[in-house]
Amino acid sequence: MSSLYLLHKPYRMLSQFTDSEGRATLADVIDVPGVYAAGRLDYDSEGLLLLSDDGALIHRIAHPRHKQPKTYWVQLEGQMDESALKALRSGINLKDGPTRPAKARLMTPPALAPREPAIDPKRHPSTCWLELTISEGRNRQVRRMTAHVGFPTLRLIRASIGAWQLGDLQPGEWRRETLHAPRPAKSAKRSGKPTATRPRRHS
Repeated sequence: MSSLYLLHKPYRMLSQFTDSEGRATLADVIDVPGVYAAGRLDYDSEGLLLLSDDGALIHRIAHPRHKQPKTYWVQLEGQMDESALKALRSGINLKDGPTRPAKARLMTPPALAPREPAIDPKRHPSTCWLELTISEGRNRQVRRMTAHVGFPTLRLIRASIGAWQLGDLQPGEWRRETLHAPRPAKSAKRSGKPTATRPRRHS
């Protein structure tokens, strides 16, 4: 049995618990001892971050070999067209090589808490929202992909990792799930249902 913590990482927060420069860290929003993040989100990205005190579980989630699909909600500058969507779906060539084909579709603006600071509508009068699902995790990959097809990213929120969803967690909130190990022998292919606690709300 392992505990997994689903956290909505706020904008401009590091995906770690300490920082010598005084920037916001995970220690500001989650007070569970001995947990570590399975992967990371950039300082200027928001959304779902998974944490656990189980090293094997962290490895299974974060290792590229397992190709956990990750879905992002991306606010873009401009109005993305079908040719750009087709390029993302086919895979594009970045400086570190071609990307795998992604799932990409335009979406209505998601119901999200306002970002602080907000995106200035005078500087960015025309924006759209993209839902993008990828199965790799290169450095700042989503931002590089959208820029490559001509639509810079203004805001980036990770909505899911594998089967785990951000849901209604607000920035700085988290919830715990208990994961039961698969049963041996005949039941080896089945795993227990995760049980979730109510989100912790922080002021």
